[in-house]
Amino acid sequence: QAFFCLLLCIPWGSSCPPSCQCTERAGAKAVVCSSRHLEEIPKDIPRDAVFLKLDANSITRIPSNAFRHLSHLEEIDLSRNAIEKIDRAAFKGVAAGLRSLDLSSNRIRSIPKEALLALNAKLRLANNPWHCECALQEVLWEARLDPDSVQDITCHTAPREEYVGKPLLQVLDAGVNLCSVRQRTMDVAMFITMFGWFAMVIVYVICYVRHNREDACRHGDYLKSLPSTQAHAE
Repeated sequence: QAFFCLLLCIPWGSSCPPSCQCTERAGAKAVVCSSRHLEEIPKDIPRDAVFLKLDANSITRIPSNAFRHLSHLEEIDLSRNAIEKIDRAAFKGVAAGLRSLDLSSNRIRSIPKEALLALNAKLRLANNPWHCECALQEVLWEARLDPDSVQDITCHTAPREEYVGKPLLQVLDAGVNLCSVRQRTMDVAMFITMFGWFAMVIVYVICYVRHNREDACRHGDYLKSLPSTQAHAE
């Protein structure tokens, strides 16, 4: 055990980001950047890193291809940051080998399902101000969520007020289908749009007919005001 602790503290390369500590765990490279006031993901993380800890920082976004060159990554800890936006291709390049991804305790309201459904990693998404919607429902049903944290995925906002403050799993277990809610919303919006266009066409036709009728009346009045042919002949 003492030998393992000693090994854990041994630096393993000169390419370590200046704000991080790079160590080795039984032959696996670990990059620890916890509590370093980082506002973005370091760009000079060694390519052979296996464990990456970026927890307790001020990172607000995970851009596309943020970890693309880190194909050996097995664990990423991004918990306790200020993440609000995750791009669709944020985890492109690490999907195959990633075993654990911690996004808990951030400011995430929504996430593109494409960003997570390609992963085989165990996900932690608890303690975020989630907007309960179809994409989040699909993530819950199809992704590999950590069973210990799934109850802490709570609806901060939702299509209906009665869902707010409840765990998403509880809402879905009650028979709610957020994807059908979205479909009904889209259908109503389409109906309103079509009704608006139809109303505009009707109004245009009415105005057109009324305008032509007024023109015809004015033309008739004008003809009546002209001297008749007989009177002109006399």
